[in-house]
Amino acid sequence: MWHLYQFPLCPFSRKVRLHLAEKGMAYELVREDPWRRRDEFLNLNPAGRVPVLREDDKNIVLADSRAICEFIEESFEGNAMIFGNALQRAEIRRLVALFDEHLYGDVTAPLLQEKMKKRLVTREPPDARVLREAMKLAHEHLYHIDWLVDNRAWLGGPRLSLADLAAAAQLSVADYLGALDWRGHDQAKSWYSVMKSRPSFRPLLAEKMDTIQPASNYADVNW
Repeated sequence: MWHLYQFPLCPFSRKVRLHLAEKGMAYELVREDPWRRRDEFLNLNPAGRVPVLREDDKNIVLADSRAICEFIEESFEGNAMIFGNALQRAEIRRLVALFDEHLYGDVTAPLLQEKMKKRLVTREPPDARVLREAMKLAHEHLYHIDWLVDNRAWLGGPRLSLADLAAAAQLSVADYLGALDWRGHDQAKSWYSVMKSRPSFRPLLAEKMDTIQPASNYADVNW
């Protein structure tokens, strides 16, 4: 049995969860609060970051969401999330990197810092200026997704790919925290509604943290 060490509002954990579900792989979730820096978890990943995928029988421990997703693609058949010729695969990987790095850095990371970490860990009030800037930058990323949806069937090409999972994972965290304004982004909203309707997404929509409740329309696929 595979075990995924994850934190519910970690977008990279969410990306791996979506990938595993789209592949139809069975796994068990292990809640890990990375700021606690447990010795047992640091032995699995000295960097102290989630997600980590573990399989005891085969003595496999994998860290870093991109490395985990590449392993999943190369090791398990069916429903490929990185597909096509070399150029198509490069484009999917480019978009995954864009969402993992820039969408995360501009939007998800500051939202998590201000709306989650300050509340749960440091007990500080959020910085309204940082929140406004993150929500402003979110529009720029949504405009890019609008353009992709206008020009492709899915973000990375003709069908669902890891690019869609990476983008949806980041946006789902911002959506949970109530920090997305979809006005003027009909294409992105339509695409995200389709993503929220997929069976792989349902566990994310049903999951709630005790201390931080989701936005009222978070679980609504037709908001």
